[in-house]
Amino acid sequence: MASDRSPHRFPRFATVDEERRRRKQRLAAALRLFGQFGFDEGAAGHITARDPELLDHFWVNPLGMNFKQIRVRDLLLVNDRGDVVEGDWPLNLAAFAIHSQIHAARPDVVAAAHSHSVHGKAWSSLHRLLDPLTQDSCAFYQDHVLVDDYTGVVLDLEEGKRIAHTLGDKKAAILTNHGLLTVGRTVDEAVWWFITMERSCQAQLLAEAAGVPVPIDSEQASKTADQVGNYRAGWFSFQPLYDWIVAQQPELLEE
Repeated sequence: MASDRSPHRFPRFATVDEERRRRKQRLAAALRLFGQFGFDEGAAGHITARDPELLDHFWVNPLGMNFKQIRVRDLLLVNDRGDVVEGDWPLNLAAFAIHSQIHAARPDVVAAAHSHSVHGKAWSSLHRLLDPLTQDSCAFYQDHVLVDDYTGVVLDLEEGKRIAHTLGDKKAAILTNHGLLTVGRTVDEAVWWFITMERSCQAQLLAEAAGVPVPIDSEQASKTADQVGNYRAGWFSFQPLYDWIVAQQPELLEE
């Protein structure tokens, strides 16, 4: 397997079992990070990872288990009908309604992340896209959408389809009066986009509270987006966080 430390290529796997184990380890670590960063809100929030062999199945956190306690062995495997085919805990129906439709519409997406993080949901109430105010927020320049018209807790597959349709080929969505949603070609990428998007919401809220922020011009924003917003940059930016959370909480890798 290629080194995780290479910024130029992703790991390669000798077997599908090896790739599945890695995705599940990344997913459990991502959920622990969400808990560490305060992105949990009761039973709300979910991250999914497509199974590398059963492409219409995905792994997801159980309903009602705190992000801070999730281990690899706690993850659920769910099929395209919403049946839990591996795991003992109940499934979050909102997770299935949203993520099943995103995974179906986007074959390129391996992982999707959503939670009710404080700054993301605060920003979502403004019904606005993020501006390119900082180098980090340029990762989302012309690469995120607004899913308007809040319709309550997403339990209907048709609403999931609407979210997936509105997302299109972008990396992120602001679900108005709800929160943030990000996707990626790896768990690493999708989760990094969520973390940095949440912080970009916080930065813009702070800037606008202090005065009138001056955005980066479109030419420089586009150039910066190419540098910090590509999928390899997203993947690589997650690696220090993964190393840290595994060193702090190694039990998350228990299978």
